[in-house]
Amino acid sequence: MDLTSEDVRDILRVLDGLPYGELQLETARFRLSLRRTADGGWTQAMEVLADPAGASAGAGPAAGHEAAGPAADGVGPETAALTEEGLIDIRAPLLGTFYRAPRPGAPPFVTVGSPVEPDTVVCIIETMKLMNSVTAGARGTIAAIVVDNAQFAEQGTVLMQIRAAR
Repeated sequence: MDLTSEDVRDILRVLDGLPYGELQLETARFRLSLRRTADGGWTQAMEVLADPAGASAGAGPAAGHEAAGPAADGVGPETAALTEEGLIDIRAPLLGTFYRAPRPGAPPFVTVGSPVEPDTVVCIIETMKLMNSVTAGARGTIAAIVVDNAQFAEQGTVLMQIRAAR
């Protein structure tokens, strides 16, 4: 089951009727943090976690390349998958605007050559005013940044590529 922007909106509607000011939700695939603001609105942070099977070093190039596209059951693509060239794709977990930095004027999360670990935040995808952190999903160095900053990206679009650590 994928958590969509509509799902987050539904969760916020339910929370609006409750006295709670914060919700932390974590699954094997993502972490979602919702917090009520002083004006009664909500802030949201979502971190998409890499699928361990998609980023495993034991997978051959053909198997990894297969995992890079949308699954046959309609579930979205893996966050990171091995490409035929031996690079690991970091794909957009959902559609939205790709940002390399946490805010305008701030340094980018990573640049080409930056070392990354599986839990390193490499960018954010903004969907309906919600900022969603995207993690590297693998250990290595950033080999390429494929999408320009502030560009729209469809779900599954390759955002960056990682050269896996040996």
